[in-house]
Amino acid sequence: MSGLGNLNQLMKMAQKMQQDVARVQEEMGEKTVEVSSGGGAVKVVVNGRKEVVSLTIDPQVLVPEEAEILEEMIIAAVNQGVRQAEEMMAQAIGKLTGGLKLPGLV
Repeated sequence: MSGLGNLNQLMKMAQKMQQDVARVQEEMGEKTVEVSSGGGAVKVVVNGRKEVVSLTIDPQVLVPEEAEILEEMIIAAVNQGVRQAEEMMAQAIGKLTGGLKLPGLV
């Protein structure tokens, strides 16, 4: 019977970890990272759900002839913001799981 008790305890621990992970994912969804590119000409804020919350463009770079450069800066800032949001989430989940890579958590 001790095997069943251990299994029940393991299941309870897994269920608590799952609840803790869900709570942290919700909390991280509310946190944001802010990044910039082009020397600060383009700033992007991304939340933990990997959604762009805001985008700011310095008016001095709004020159029609340089639209392609601006587009590249925006792409760079958004991609960097998404990467940092992923890292933020992975670190928070890693604290809960003790560094274990559990599928579907990040």
